Amino acid sequence: MRSHFTRRAVLGTGAALAGAGFLTACSDTARRSDAKAPAGYVEPDGPEVRAAEARRSRGRTERVRLTATRTSLELGAEGTVPTWAYGDRVPGKEIRVSAGSTLDVTLANHLSAPTSVHWHGLALRNDMDGVPGLTQREIRPGADFTYRFAVPDPGTYWFHPHSGGQRDRGLYAPLIVEDPREPLRYDKEWVVVLDDWLDGVEGSTPDGVLAELRRGMEHGAGHGGENSKDGKNGEHGGKSDGEESGDSGGHDMHGMTGIHGMGGSRPAGKGPSRMLMGATSELLGGDAGDVKYPYYLVNGRTATNPETFRAEPGDRIRIRFINAGGDTAFRVALGGHRMTVTHTDGYPVEHKDTDALLLGMGERYDVLVTAGDGVFPLTALAEGKKATARALLRTAPGAAPAASVRPEELERGRPLTAGQLEAAESARLSPGRPDRTVTLRLTGSMAAYDWGFNGKQYTPDQRHPVTAGERVRLRFVNMTEMWHPLHLHGHTFALPDDGPRKDTAIVLPGKTLEADFEADNPGLWLVHCHNVYHSQAGMMTVLGYRK
Repeated sequence: MRSHFTRRAVLGTGAALAGAGFLTACSDTARRSDAKAPAGYVEPDGPEVRAAEARRSRGRTERVRLTATRTSLELGAEGTVPTWAYGDRVPGKEIRVSAGSTLDVTLANHLSAPTSVHWHGLALRNDMDGVPGLTQREIRPGADFTYRFAVPDPGTYWFHPHSGGQRDRGLYAPLIVEDPREPLRYDKEWVVVLDDWLDGVEGSTPDGVLAELRRGMEHGAGHGGENSKDGKNGEHGGKSDGEESGDSGGHDMHGMTGIHGMGGSRPAGKGPSRMLMGATSELLGGDAGDVKYPYYLVNGRTATNPETFRAEPGDRIRIRFINAGGDTAFRVALGGHRMTVTHTDGYPVEHKDTDALLLGMGERYDVLVTAGDGVFPLTALAEGKKATARALLRTAPGAAPAASVRPEELERGRPLTAGQLEAAESARLSPGRPDRTVTLRLTGSMAAYDWGFNGKQYTPDQRHPVTAGERVRLRFVNMTEMWHPLHLHGHTFALPDDGPRKDTAIVLPGKTLEADFEADNPGLWLVHCHNVYHSQAGMMTVLGYRK
């Protein structure tokens, strides 16, 4: 028995675009990158990639059709705002398949901007990874593209664009890969997607927020008085540079050089300041985030209009948490309950009990809970930002707690993080020393908003070479005053000392994190910060397999 997400109404524009003759048969146009890989490197659709895919199990084919379109999101009593989404709901409709299946997903682009789909966490073939300019051409407005790939590993995953700042709209949805030999026993299962929301609110757009961050730091550094920190000079008044129509979010990427979604000009528009000052968290090493979001959501709903999960007292419930936020870590607890962590980023861990979890952007955790008798808040605290999202667990009649109520579990000790977990035996890498170490220094500052690796901002021709069959150690050295959730495409890495297998991990300011992975999936793979504004400003680079 699974919960269903709230449906949202599609705007007339999206429906009109779906009329006869709109879609074009152009799957091949998105198949290849616009530029060849530098000499000596595997290409995303090269023979090495095809050979690796042929070795994967290719069972039953599951066909899905997605539509990226203009949509409206209901914010309860707060009203309705325009956004972009997959179909008529935020989050998009869950895709659920069995491990070993082949997934065949056709995306129809009904937007006014190019788009793409990245399958976050999956070890899939490189030309299906969904990174425009690197693994495929962008999917133009009016076009469609079919992503087809084997799905080898069970777990909790999700999908979203890798085009401009589109991920900070409503373009995201869960991807659940079921284990045909599932060892866990439970009565019900819920998928809980956490998000921070600003798109469409008072004219705000992700593009406008990024432009404000860059402009505000450039113009205000050093003038913030006693409250300034690393050039962050308070909440600026005036207009942001977001697009007035709401049709921004990656379209300025086409034909431009350098950073994804950035160009020589900034979109003009309106909206209040979204620059955040004073958000601090000891857990995150200081500064908690850059962006002041007006809303925080669980499964597309606000704390005053929460989704209600129903169960019987004593039911064993599996909850799959996904942090789809753009700039927010969430501290999560279920009032009156302990949670038993069973998986992170799709891979099993030695079970560990906790009152609360901390999820960085892009991270996922699976937990088991035994339902009590009553009505309980499932609360996600925006870490350091003094606001919450929530849902409800109801197993009996009675009044729900007020939206302002915070479970004591949120403050009872420190929430669990990945460093406190051990990988299950089945998920551990075999013993061995790395054949190669790739050191990535996290660089940049709020003052210049010039986030990058090793002092360089992203360009698609970057390559950190690896060779198939190697064990590679990623050494992340955070030289900044901000925390960063780092995500590796196409692989999972192991944290030190039999730590969990992950594809996304938090690196605190001034700290170094080392993580090992097996180079067993040839291609060109992004490594990037999963703060959407940091990655858009340049904190991305490429691991390239040598031929």
